[in-house]
Amino acid sequence: MLYMIDSDQYGYLALMGQVVKSEILTPAFCRAARGLLDWTQSDLAERSGISRSTIRDFEADRHAAHRATEAQLRLAFEGAGVSFVALQGGRTAICLAETGASM
Repeated sequence: MLYMIDSDQYGYLALMGQVVKSEILTPAFCRAARGLLDWTQSDLAERSGISRSTIRDFEADRHAAHRATEAQLRLAFEGAGVSFVALQGGRTAICLAETGASM
């Protein structure tokens, strides 16, 4: 049976009226992005406006991030040059954007 898939105003996929949250920023990606940038949790908190305790709990997988929290974290990472790249099979990867310097 075919189902209609649509996205809501927040970019989340909806299947038959049920919202399916696409998890782009996972706790592991949050830790990895901080590692790429050599940021501490305090650095991320300062740059994103999210409390360090919220970041600590999210990265420890104690609770999921709210949409607004995830958006603020992603904006901080993307503003510093981290890219979230969609791969085949619905997977996501992260990398640093090119700086333009030749190696």
